[in-house]
Amino acid sequence: MRKRFFITITLTLTLAFFSPMLVSSSCSPVHTVEQHDTLYIERETIPDKITFSTYNIPEHVEFCGKDIDLTRFDRRERMDRELLAFMYMHSTSIQMIKRANRYFPVVEPILKEYGIPDDMKYMMVIESNVNPIARSVAGAAGLWQFMQTTGREHGLEVNANIDERYNVEKSTRAACKYLKSAYAKYRDWATVAASYNAGQARISQQLATQKVTSSLDLFLVEETTRYVYRILAAKIMFQNPKNFGFYIKTTDLYPVIPCKEYTVTTGISDLSVWAKEKGINYSILRQLNPWIRENSLQNKTQRTYKILVPTKEGMYYDPKQIVPYDKNWVVE
Repeated sequence: MRKRFFITITLTLTLAFFSPMLVSSSCSPVHTVEQHDTLYIERETIPDKITFSTYNIPEHVEFCGKDIDLTRFDRRERMDRELLAFMYMHSTSIQMIKRANRYFPVVEPILKEYGIPDDMKYMMVIESNVNPIARSVAGAAGLWQFMQTTGREHGLEVNANIDERYNVEKSTRAACKYLKSAYAKYRDWATVAASYNAGQARISQQLATQKVTSSLDLFLVEETTRYVYRILAAKIMFQNPKNFGFYIKTTDLYPVIPCKEYTVTTGISDLSVWAKEKGINYSILRQLNPWIRENSLQNKTQRTYKILVPTKEGMYYDPKQIVPYDKNWVVE
């Protein structure tokens, strides 16, 4: 009897001690903070029972002047997967937008010069995450992720000393040459994009085998099947990042760095010395000219190179000088 009494008392005291905590955690309004890049938004805790929605999948999307229907179940679900990926890989998606503020102004005019639709820049986005020094496990490099052989075939110098796959302007021109050639063959930009990933031989073979005219209707390996939908998702995200929960301020964008361009037609034996003479260090020289791969510029064939050196103003972060390339990217 005494043992039962002590057990009852113990249980009563335990419940009395923990009950306020249980009531507080389930009923009391608790304020939490959501982080959207550098902007913080305060809200009340969401109730336990609530239906969460994701990004509304559009019924169609325009790509390179052509309307792509997304109402068919397979296309809709593939689009859903890629939109979710961009929405929830926060750090990568936000960095893409920040970098695009620096590199889109370089890439877009070149695409226009070659008659390539502006939407093809989103292929570059998913190839490299807008990172000019990106390098894949397979050895593809630069903004457009050229392999060594393909880069050389399209006019890029690729060796131990110089690798122009990392040159933003030259690699973009090389990509334009490929895209124009592929479009002359397929007359469809979505298929051109698929061929960039899988190769023209593979895409042509599968189009013939599967008796379809668009790469969007092909059954392919997962990477290539996802490829064009990732491009479409990138375009949708860049049109309005806020719809994906990314609230970016103008001052968070990476600005175009003002540079002086030095034309070089001879070799440079020590780039560290050369950089110091120009008022910078070797590290900054390499960051702005990643196509230089060694501490010397051999230039045995007397080619002409253009080396970028930041101006004094360009060396330092000045938030007042940052201008958003696209006002839809920022909250101000």
